[in-house]
Amino acid sequence: MAQDSDVRLGQLTRFIFTAPSWKRSLFLIIILGFLIDGAGVRAWVILPFSTLPFSGTLAFTIPAIAALVLTKPIIEYNGKTMTWNRSALLALSCTVFGVIITFIALASSITLIPLFYAISLGFIFGLRLFVLVAIADYRVPRMIIPAFTQSAVGILAGMILFSPSFALFALVLHVVFGLGFAILIWMIERPLQRAFKIRGLAFINAFIAHMTDGSKGMEDFFREIGEEIFVPQVSFFFRRVNETPVIFTVPNLHPGPMGEIGGGNLPKVLHDNFEDETLVAHGCATHDFNLVSESEINKVIDALQKSRQNINYSGVAGRSGRLTCGSVQVLFQRFGDSVLLVTSRSPQRTEDLDFSVGMTIMAEGHRWFPQVAVVDAHNCMTDLSSPVLLATLTATEYQNGSLEAMEKCRTTPLYPFRIGVTHLTLPFGREQGFGDLGVQVLVVEVDGQRTAYVLIDGNNMVQGLREVLLEQILTVVDYAEVMTTDTHVVNTITGKNPVGMHVPVSEFLPFVMQALQAAIGNLAASEVAGSTAHCEHIVVFGSNRISQLASTVNAMLVFVAPLSLAMLLLAFLLSLIAYIVIV
Repeated sequence: MAQDSDVRLGQLTRFIFTAPSWKRSLFLIIILGFLIDGAGVRAWVILPFSTLPFSGTLAFTIPAIAALVLTKPIIEYNGKTMTWNRSALLALSCTVFGVIITFIALASSITLIPLFYAISLGFIFGLRLFVLVAIADYRVPRMIIPAFTQSAVGILAGMILFSPSFALFALVLHVVFGLGFAILIWMIERPLQRAFKIRGLAFINAFIAHMTDGSKGMEDFFREIGEEIFVPQVSFFFRRVNETPVIFTVPNLHPGPMGEIGGGNLPKVLHDNFEDETLVAHGCATHDFNLVSESEINKVIDALQKSRQNINYSGVAGRSGRLTCGSVQVLFQRFGDSVLLVTSRSPQRTEDLDFSVGMTIMAEGHRWFPQVAVVDAHNCMTDLSSPVLLATLTATEYQNGSLEAMEKCRTTPLYPFRIGVTHLTLPFGREQGFGDLGVQVLVVEVDGQRTAYVLIDGNNMVQGLREVLLEQILTVVDYAEVMTTDTHVVNTITGKNPVGMHVPVSEFLPFVMQALQAAIGNLAASEVAGSTAHCEHIVVFGSNRISQLASTVNAMLVFVAPLSLAMLLLAFLLSLIAYIVIV
């Protein structure tokens, strides 16, 4: 399947990294200053500041340390956040650039060192302004002072090393480079501003705030680009005498985009808002149906609560079965007048099913069943891939396989049934690919046949894992499927963190089998009622918004490099002109 722009957007995460410890950056800053002192001592002797043996430390190290110490407090005074690690890394990076630019002068004449040192200070100011606007506060005027800290101390050092008139020339270059980078910032923000009416750098600020302290400011941006949708949500309500009731629900909403943002923790929030043991399977929805805010989940909860009012319970169910249509497998089972379809393409990789695919299947099934639940097992990942869209070969296989399964359910005999359920938390964290719910198992026994629905709170599985789990599970039950909720709390930076990627199957298989045995031990006579909740006015990203956003960002990246180079060349040219005029 060809990669769409939403996949390319996910690949942009390769540009995200974690800043090293501030102690390491500070150590490198100090060492760099001493190395310049030692290696450049003969060159510095020729100039008037030869009496200063530690000019490298004075010109580069001290300004960098000043910036490291001052940047964070100044930014936080304005109500924004900045870590010591980022402050130190920025100071170190600017120091490296300053050294490189300054000693370009050695390629022609050592007497040009004051000129190139002044240029380096102007460049450092512009670069710091650009970075701080991106990672701390998108408002350029507020970032001028913290951006000026390193180069301001550098100007004082230049006045000592060269002459007092150095300050005037350096300040002129600050204006040149500052304006250059400010124009670059404006040009970078224009595409997103025109297309979505949002500030691109403000969005990056919110993302970094989320990564740093869990801020949900990004939800404000999502709400600006969002649109309302109306989607059905099919649920099965099981009740048993003297046992915990069970809900198996299938939202046609996407648990994204990441972390706790939007609907990223949709399965856990739904689970915790019901006294019943609630299994939240993955329905038919792509990232276009990401909730813009966690508060939108309340609308889903209200709709689900309303759907369970005045429902009619049935004490019969049909035996389950499995069929294959092309690359798609369907595990099917009838409950009263409703039907459950669990689909999978494993061992072939699969991503989200588009809502239109699920709605088509549900519409076909409504000829026979008032409630049709279509579950995307979401259980095989090899790499980030595009969703399954209507009218493709894969979508057709899903439709044909589901239709055949429903035809079988239509004529299947019905028997009294028992269910057993268990919920087991796991000793693995989000970074290891496991969400907060751990593993849930629902076992249905009909006419001596047992079917296990195993739901792991995670975002997909590594290829082949599902088959390993099923091999062991099917030694205990007759039919089974292993699903994931597609929770995105396990995805804070990248969209790829499937179950089994960081924890070998041998480590968590015993927990799955333990939960399965516990569910079997919990079997009790049950009744079931199927119901469809009408989730209305749910604000999500919107149709094709992810693709549009990805296309805009990718187009921006194409032009950032040449625009930056052109702006720097212009700034250097203006610097030379200013040098000729002033000096």
